Amino acid sequence: MPRRPVEAHVAGAVWKLPQTDGAQVAQGAPVAVLECMKMEIPVKAPAAGRLALACAEGDAVEEGDVLAWIET
Repeated sequence: MPRRPVEAHVAGAVWKLPQTDGAQVAQGAPVAVLECMKMEIPVKAPAAGRLALACAEGDAVEEGDVLAWIET
């Protein structure tokens, strides 16, 4: 199965993970919500598939960090 990364597009903190590890997600479904400068920024799945989380709520992330993998 190919794996596609879900990457952070801004530096901040993982505020919320609306999906659980191993969940089936649709393309465009919210995978994480980042907090950056008091703003909530949703990060969406680039493809449909099974989610493999690589972060936890409260983790600090930098732009380009992998938040999860989507197994298609």
